[in-house]
Amino acid sequence: MEIRKGTAVSPGIAIARPMVIDSRDYRIPRRSIMTSQRTAEIKRVRRAFARAIQELDELESAKRFEESKIRDIFAVHMRFLRDKTFLKRITDFINKELVTGEYAVSMILREIASHFAGIDDPYISERAADIYDIEKRLLMQLLGRVEDNVEHLRDEVVILAHDLTPTQTAGFNKSFVKGFATERGGRTSHTAIVARSLGIPAVVALGDLSSEIPPDCTVIVDGNRGVVVIDADEETLRQYTQYARQISEFASELNVLRDLPAQTRDGIRIELLGNIEFPDETEHVLQKGGDGIGLYRTEFLYLYGGAEPTEEDHYHAYAEAIHTLKDKPVVIRTMDLGADKMPHSDWHPHEANPALGLRSIRYCLQDLPMFKTQLRAILRASVLGDVRAMFPLITNLQELRQAKMILRDVMEDLDEYDVPYNANMQVGIMIETPSSALTAGFLAQESDFFSIGTNDLIQYTLAVDRANEHVTTLFSAAEPAVLRLLRGVIQDAHKARIGLSLCGEIASDPEFIMLLLGMGVRTLSLAAPMIPEVKKIIRSVSIEECGDLARQVATLDSSRQIKNILRDAAMKILPETF
Repeated sequence: MEIRKGTAVSPGIAIARPMVIDSRDYRIPRRSIMTSQRTAEIKRVRRAFARAIQELDELESAKRFEESKIRDIFAVHMRFLRDKTFLKRITDFINKELVTGEYAVSMILREIASHFAGIDDPYISERAADIYDIEKRLLMQLLGRVEDNVEHLRDEVVILAHDLTPTQTAGFNKSFVKGFATERGGRTSHTAIVARSLGIPAVVALGDLSSEIPPDCTVIVDGNRGVVVIDADEETLRQYTQYARQISEFASELNVLRDLPAQTRDGIRIELLGNIEFPDETEHVLQKGGDGIGLYRTEFLYLYGGAEPTEEDHYHAYAEAIHTLKDKPVVIRTMDLGADKMPHSDWHPHEANPALGLRSIRYCLQDLPMFKTQLRAILRASVLGDVRAMFPLITNLQELRQAKMILRDVMEDLDEYDVPYNANMQVGIMIETPSSALTAGFLAQESDFFSIGTNDLIQYTLAVDRANEHVTTLFSAAEPAVLRLLRGVIQDAHKARIGLSLCGEIASDPEFIMLLLGMGVRTLSLAAPMIPEVKKIIRSVSIEECGDLARQVATLDSSRQIKNILRDAAMKILPETF
């Protein structure tokens, strides 16, 4: 028996025989063509695009995906494949370099993928998998399709692979594919999102799985703990069968909570908001019992498609989400990208360290036409519901004042043309750096609300790149330095009597919920799938218990001690979660 530890990306337990998939990585050598062959080669590429679109259409029609997440992924792939500028970039490369279609496709798409992969935000960097997915689909058309036996399964299996593409995962038949495990991948990849949407247990980032795996053995995929057991023995199988039954019963309990308030035992109401990237996701937040949207990431409007989004592109995306939520709050974060992360901008200054360079609000303040376009759309949408604007990565008071001054300029422009907007729209900021956390008292005087982005706050406080595998173990929200900054921000927001939410990963971490409540957080913004579980924890505790825990944690000087106490406390309150 062999036990491997990876990253849990989709909950649940799968127990079945293994099926190893050759997730082949096409390596295309450069092959030249004659000038007279250019037209024929371009026609081959155009046919490959047409067949790839047809193939996706057929897959989506056959599966009839109800989950908005999966529909969004297919829509993104379709936008790329139907984008004339994208196709022209490939055909121009063939014309100029006199190379085969497959080489041009591979070069252009890998250039785009490497651009995404180099971005320090994991939500964006892992979108590179979508580009590789499109590349693989086009190359299969150009080189001759390679069929996977997965499509013809008649027995239950667990898929083991180097990596899986999002649409490959979407094509799995849940009746036979009970779970999967891959050597690569991350929690925010689209493959992981598809797995969660379909309810397929999955573990990724396992490292080398190439050792000989007996075809007749039993493999267990534990999507809750991030564990894969290869060739499980009888006792392990018995334990996991019982564990799977307990998980199923707990999931049924969570479903009952959807329409119940997130309220502690002593009557304190906690607001649970959802994080979204696409407008369709708002429906999923409501289905999970969310109270609105606490973080609408708008950078995907810039990253997908063939051109920089227009004001109407922004407006329609926001309007769709607002209409779905009716009177519930929608917090729209302005563009949080950097110059190196703008594929449709002509201005791409080279930066040795983009994370500390021209990114986020700094970039917006440098590119005023782009910034004003987005602000106009947000203001126009503000009359449709409870819309709030939020500026990311504010590090000092001057940046906040500049951003608000530009917002006022846009308001004056709208007044001039009698365009309606909510003049009293709330405007807040994200606290993501030590400088903003330490000056939160000043910033609170000119903000309507704070949203603490713990992912970046931890990264900048501890000087740890969370995407760097060599130092990821140092990335911890339980570090005393991080918790001291959190306490200060929460206290300053309460003193100024402004709204406060927390939207980082720890907002959905069961071990941190009691601590956050004890520190004074009353609004959490998190991924929709985690809302029921967090609601269950909230309804199982009292604020008094949470306050006692927070005071105890404040006396500790090591993250290990803090983690142990948080876990022990959470397990006593709600052992089913663990």
